[in-house]
Order: sequence, then structure tokens, then C-alpha cells
Amino acid sequence: MKLTLERVLQSQGFGSRRACRKLILRGAVSVAGESFVRPQSEVETQDLQWTVHGEPWRYRPRVYLALYKPPGTECSRKPSHHASVFELLPAPFDARGVQPVGRLDHDSTGLLLLSDDGAFIHNQTTPRRHIPKTYVATIADEVTPSLIASLRAGVKLHAEPQPLAPRACRRVDENRLELVLDQGKYHQVKRMLAAAGTRCIALHRSAIGALRLDALELASGAWCDLDESQRALAAETSLATPLVAP
Repeated sequence: MKLTLERVLQSQGFGSRRACRKLILRGAVSVAGESFVRPQSEVETQDLQWTVHGEPWRYRPRVYLALYKPPGTECSRKPSHHASVFELLPAPFDARGVQPVGRLDHDSTGLLLLSDDGAFIHNQTTPRRHIPKTYVATIADEVTPSLIASLRAGVKLHAEPQPLAPRACRRVDENRLELVLDQGKYHQVKRMLAAAGTRCIALHRSAIGALRLDALELASGAWCDLDESQRALAAETSLATPLVAP
């Protein structure tokens, strides 16, 4: 598909058409190493790459991102007490309406997906699909066989009609356990651990579906694009591969 260069920049979150036109007229935009100064120049969007003020960019019909969320960040454009995860992303993603696919608490870390594709967001978050999410929780007490048994049997949470149980629950080490959940209730891991008689002091999401954070090789605070195969892994509803031995 061919679009004028100013329309390309506008579609990718670089501002209004007027603002994008000014960028081009100032010589701030280069395609294939050549400075473009005509806003109405047509370019092929397939595999299109360019630079703005020397920063590389590529054409994305839709945005699909994975972010290694660090602690002390909120999944909001208007955070209450901490930095926003959007501060970790290039400004054009925010401008074109990218949003978190589900959330993590400000003190939680790990895999967070973001997109501007409404169908993808709905498919990932609808409770009907029961996409599993894998967490590693650090607790204030020792991980005992009785605690694991209690969680596997299901615990009763306030305002929930039935006890909730993880798909899987395993001991990682003395103070950490891995849980796989597919219900998506509010603060579910922390509430389940409290109902089982302990306190969660750190929470890390290590996988969504079969998409594992460690496989993405991201540093804390870093992000990457997700290709089609990775998005398919994130939508996998079968039990995520455990990260530790039973």
C-alpha cells in the first residue's frame, strides 16, 4: 500500500498531519538514507523504514509489544504515585493509543503486553478464553507442603461465590512459589496467598499463555515487538510450560 509520507508519519503517531508536514519540510525525515522534504511524496508502506531526527523507525500497521515491567511503575497514562510504563516507550506509541493488555500492580514486575489492536486486546483479556498467566510469588513465610496443598485445593476470596484454585502451583525455593492462574480476578495472587495464611512480598509475571519472558531476553524496563508466532504463544490456552521442576 502506498501513502504520502505525511500520512505515514501521522498514522504512526508522530502528530497531526500539519505537525508531520513540518517535520518533513525541516528535513528531519530520511528514507533509505535520503532526506525527504516533500510531504506529498508517496512511499510503499510494506517493509518501510525511515528515521526522524536520526532515530530509526519502521511502519507498523498495528502495534504489538512486550515490556519487562520494572517495579515502581503504573500501567496508566495518568499514574497516581509512580512513573507510568508509557515513559519506557517511544512517544509515538503513546500518541497512537497503545494500551496495556491487562495490568500489573505498581510493585509487581514481569511480562506486560501492550497493543493498539482492539481485537487482540479483547482476545487476550476476555475471561471466557482462560488464558493462563504464570507468576512467581515471594512470600513472607516458608513455602510448605501444606501451603501448596491449601492453594491447590482452592481458597475462598471475599465476594467470590466459589473457592479459587490455580491451574498449577509449585515450590521454587524456600520463600518462592510459582502459580498459574486463568481467572484474572483483582489482585488474585496476593488475595489467594493471604487467604492461605501468608503474605506476598514480591510478585513477578513470568509468562502469558506459552509466551515466556525469559525467552524474549529483555532487561528490566526494556521492550520489543511481538511477531505473529509470539502473539500466538501469548494466546495459547493450554497450560503454560512450568519454569521449575514439580
